[in-house]
Amino acid sequence: MLNILYAAASQPGAEGGNPIMSLLPFLAIIAVMYFLMIRPQAKKQKEKQKMLQNLQAGDEILTIGGIYGKIESINEKDDKLIVSIGKDLKVNLSRTAVASKVNNTKK
Repeated sequence: MLNILYAAASQPGAEGGNPIMSLLPFLAIIAVMYFLMIRPQAKKQKEKQKMLQNLQAGDEILTIGGIYGKIESINEKDDKLIVSIGKDLKVNLSRTAVASKVNNTKK
């Protein structure tokens, strides 16, 4: 039984070849995932963080809950926004609760 294993192991051409070539498909898959998934998501996250930091009083926003409102004031100490969502209705929101800034372009 051991003779058969030794004979199979010593055959020429049974070598694995270049280890770099065997890793190349895995490296290609990782590179494709990085450029198609990870990099765009990181870019989008940076843009949202920049938008949240540039919020000012008077900006119209959309919250992650789907509520439209206008920023009345910003409390930098607590990182809270006071948002008017109705005639006499104001709410306190965290900056992270803002989904996007609304552009009101009238035609």
